[in-house]
Amino acid sequence: MTTIFLDRDGVINENRPDYVKSWGEFRFLPESREAIARLTKAGHRIVVCTNQAGIASGILSVETVEDIHRRLIDGVAEFGGVIEKVYYCPHGKDENCGCRKPRPGLLLRARDELGLDMSDAVFIGDAISDVRAGLAAGIRSILVLTGLGMEQFRKSHHEANGPFRITMSLKHATDLILQGLHLQTGIQTALEQACYSLLNMPAHLDSLTPMYEFLALPTEV
Repeated sequence: MTTIFLDRDGVINENRPDYVKSWGEFRFLPESREAIARLTKAGHRIVVCTNQAGIASGILSVETVEDIHRRLIDGVAEFGGVIEKVYYCPHGKDENCGCRKPRPGLLLRARDELGLDMSDAVFIGDAISDVRAGLAAGIRSILVLTGLGMEQFRKSHHEANGPFRITMSLKHATDLILQGLHLQTGIQTALEQACYSLLNMPAHLDSLTPMYEFLALPTEV
């Protein structure tokens, strides 16, 4: 039973420039709930780990964040998915806490509290800080190009302290996981090859979005 850690904003729901401040501002990304349901039905354990610095800045209250997370869990359950728990870091960027990603504190806390098997766990996020947190916890990482993912890859891919997979969305990442294609085997997908080859041509990266079904196929490096 694989443990799947998910970032929240940009992976499950749409990002907002000023935080998701209420359930009324929460918008599920297309097919994210269906993807979580597929992972659940395949026997995987799902845990969400998210930075919520809006609490530290006073934009969000703890009560509001926890209400959003209760509704998130219920919304996923309507599609047959199970999120065991949502862990969040309430601290600001300058507080030097151990739980704010890219530090692995949230993942390690979830491991200890929920008794998670980390031997083949995966962290899926839309930021290089997610990738780094997963790798720091000793697990595999997948960067999705939804949310901030494309911008993050362009600007910060070099900050990752190890190999990571790239997918178009949570649905696409789920496809790879269920087929066992998320493993690092020295073989890149066409999407990954295209992303790295187009780093110096950012205007062309947007054209990758409608092509992911083709680009997701693994090819020889």
